[in-house]
Amino acid sequence: MNQKNEGLRGSLLTFCKGMVVGGTMLVPGVSGGSMAMILGVYDRLVSSVSSFFKHKRESFLFLVTFALGGGVGALLFANPLSKLIELWRMPMLYFFIGAVAGCVPMIFREAKVARFHWKQPVYVLVGVLIVSALSLLPSGLVADSEMQAGAVSFLLLMAAGFIAAVALVLPGISVSYLLLMLGLYDETMKAIGDLYFPFLIPLGLGLALGVILTTKILETAMNRYPQGTYLIILGFMLASVAEIFPGIPSGWGWLSCPLMLAAGFVVIWLISRLEAKSSGGKAVETAAETE
Repeated sequence: MNQKNEGLRGSLLTFCKGMVVGGTMLVPGVSGGSMAMILGVYDRLVSSVSSFFKHKRESFLFLVTFALGGGVGALLFANPLSKLIELWRMPMLYFFIGAVAGCVPMIFREAKVARFHWKQPVYVLVGVLIVSALSLLPSGLVADSEMQAGAVSFLLLMAAGFIAAVALVLPGISVSYLLLMLGLYDETMKAIGDLYFPFLIPLGLGLALGVILTTKILETAMNRYPQGTYLIILGFMLASVAEIFPGIPSGWGWLSCPLMLAAGFVVIWLISRLEAKSSGGKAVETAAETE
C-alpha cells in the first residue's frame, strides 16, 4: 500500500513539474531545460528518453505523465504567464533569475565539486560562450513569408525541429528564442493554436529525432564526464540569465525585484533540498530491503 501511495505521489509530482515546464517553455527567453533542471527532473528526463528501450515501461509511464503535464501547462499557463510578464516584467524576470541561482548548489552537488580546480571555470565559460554564440545568429533564417507562400519544404521544417530539439534538451537555451531566430515563432504558435498538421508534423518529427540524438549524447557525457558536463550546463544557465536580465529596477522596483529574486532562490533551494532528502530516504529504504 505504501509503495502504491509513493508511486501515485511520484506521478502527481511528475505531472505538476511537467505543467511548470510546459507553462514556461513557450515564454521567449525562458528555457524549458533550465526549468527542468531547476525542478530537479532534468536527469530523469534525459535518462528516460536515452534509455527508453532498456526500461520501456518505467520510461514510458514517466515520459507520458510528464508530457501530459507539459501539455496541460502549455494550454493553461503559457498565455497567462506571458501576459503576467508583460504586466510585471521586471519582478517576474527577477524571480526567474533567483530560481536559476537557487539551483546552483544542486548542480554543484551533481557535478561532485569537492575542491577548486582551474578546469571548473573553463567548463562554465564554454557553456556561456555556446549560448552567447546563438545570439549572433541572423534573425529570420526561415522567412515567415516563405512559410505562408508554401515554399518551406517538409525537410526544412524537419531541420528547424531538429535545431529546436537541441534548445529543448539543453538548459539555458530557449526554444522560443531559437524559433524567433529561425523566423518561425509566430507561425509555430499559430499552427499550435489552429492544429495545422501540415506544419506541425514535419516540425514534430525533426523535434523527436533531435531529442533522441541529443539525449543519447548528453547521457553518455553525464555518465563519463559528470563534472565537466554539469558545469557546462551551469554555463548555459548563467548565460540565459544574461539574456533575460531586465536591468536595474527603479521606483517600487527597488523593493519588489529583490523580494522576487529572494523568493525565486528560496523556493527552488527548498525544492532541491526536499528532492535530496527524498532521494536519500529512498536509497536507505532500498538498502534495508536488500538486507
